[in-house]
Formats: sequence, C-alpha cells, structure tokens
Amino acid sequence: MDLKVRMQDLAGSRVALAVAAVALAAGAWGVAALAGPGGVPRQDIAQGQGSSPDGSDGSSGDGAKGGDGGTQQGGIPDGIAHASESGGNAVNITIDDGPDPTWTPKVLDVLKRHGVTATFCMIGPQAKAHPDLVKQVVAAGHRLCDHTVDHDTTMDKKPVAYQEKQILDAKKMIEDAAGGAKVLYYRAPGGSFTPDSRRIAAANGMRPLGWNVDSKDFNKPGTAAIVATVKKELHLGPTILFHDGGGDRQQTVEALDQVLTWLKAQGRPTGFPVQTTP
Repeated sequence: MDLKVRMQDLAGSRVALAVAAVALAAGAWGVAALAGPGGVPRQDIAQGQGSSPDGSDGSSGDGAKGGDGGTQQGGIPDGIAHASESGGNAVNITIDDGPDPTWTPKVLDVLKRHGVTATFCMIGPQAKAHPDLVKQVVAAGHRLCDHTVDHDTTMDKKPVAYQEKQILDAKKMIEDAAGGAKVLYYRAPGGSFTPDSRRIAAANGMRPLGWNVDSKDFNKPGTAAIVATVKKELHLGPTILFHDGGGDRQQTVEALDQVLTWLKAQGRPTGFPVQTTP
C-alpha cells in the first residue's frame, strides 16, 4: 500500500473517532437533561418526588380532606389534629355550627354539670350576632374554633382567595365577639380541607381540627341513636362531633348528657385537641 493510501485511511479513522466522541457527548448531555440533582428524574421533581397532586398523604377517616403537612410560623402544625392534649384515653368534645341563642346555653349547662370543657367551632356571622354567647363560652373555660363564614362544604373546590376570606373573616368575627380570646382551631365545613386552607389556618395561629366520631346528631335520628353511635365508634379515635346550631338540638342536649355520664363511668377523661403537637 503506497503512502497516499495509508494517509487516506488514517484521515478516515480520525473522522470516525471524532463522530463517535460527539455522539457520546450528546448521549451524556441527554441523560443529564433528564435528571436533577443526585440523578433524580425531572418528572419526579416536578411532581414533588412522589407526593400526591394536592400535597396530602391520601389519608382520611373523618371526611377531612387535605392530609398531613408541616409547621407554620408560630409553631402551629398544619396537619389535621385528632389527638387530645391530655393524652392517654382522654376524649375531645367538639360542638359545631353555633352559637345559637336557644341551644348553646343548654349545651353549656350540660357541660358545666359534668365539669367538662369543650371546643366550640363557631360560624362567623353567628358569633357576630351573639357576642354574649361567645363570651359565655370563653368564660366557662371552653376553647374557640373557626368554622368559616358561610359553612360552605364545597370550599375545597373553590379558589384559594375564597378559602382565605372565609377563614380569616370568620376568625375576626369570632375574636371580636369574644372580646380578646383567641381562636385556636380551624375546622373546615364537612371536612373540606385543602393544603392551602390548612396552611392559611396554621399561619394565623389556628390548628386544623378534624374528628374521629360523628355522632350523627345533625340528622336528629333520636337521642338513643346518637348515644349508640358514639359508643360504637369511639374506638376510631378521641374527637367527637356534636352540634349546637343548625336547627332543633334537643336530642343533642340529651345525648350529650348521657354520653358524658357514660364516659365518666368508662374512666374516660375529657380534654382539648392538640394544638402544637404534630
């Protein structure tokens, strides 16, 4: 083979090597483009590395949507609370939809007779209309909970600005009526929590509050049925839901009296839901 041919072969080999190098570099760039720090796929980064689309953990059990979260400024977690500050086998009594001029005083009387404190989840305009009742609740040692302005059970499908207004306007109404006492919890109507509503509540000093046992008193099934439901479902957890608003609550008053008597016989003390414990 003459020198000219050998030079041509050498040149061809160099071109082939150059092409191969370019292809290898392009392949490496393509892999890097599909991966984030530590080789995590870009798709996983965009989706929150495996979290569900709404930021929740997918858990439920009380109708409350929105799952667990983090801790906001002030040390208030935005995860939905169920446990009792008193720990052990303590039970949390929660009362929704008031205050009501007919039924809230009767509920207060039952609680006082049993020496029990409760958490009252109030609707903003109701609190504004009955500031005397809000003050009675506070004076008796009970705690306040924000239950929004309009009790809209579809809040989880509404814009964030709407949710924020419903929560914060109600908080102001309740605190104005209370004459200085703070609202310590937020309960979404019908459990319609969202990651945003939980964050808004916690950032404003209110722990999102769920429930474990729905007494079904709102539907007025009869005093005995309400009591039976509580006894049957208390194994689900310590927070029980009753109502002092939304209609005739005579069955609730009677059932609450019987439930508190039964809880005492069972050696079950009462307390308040956790506020700062995750």
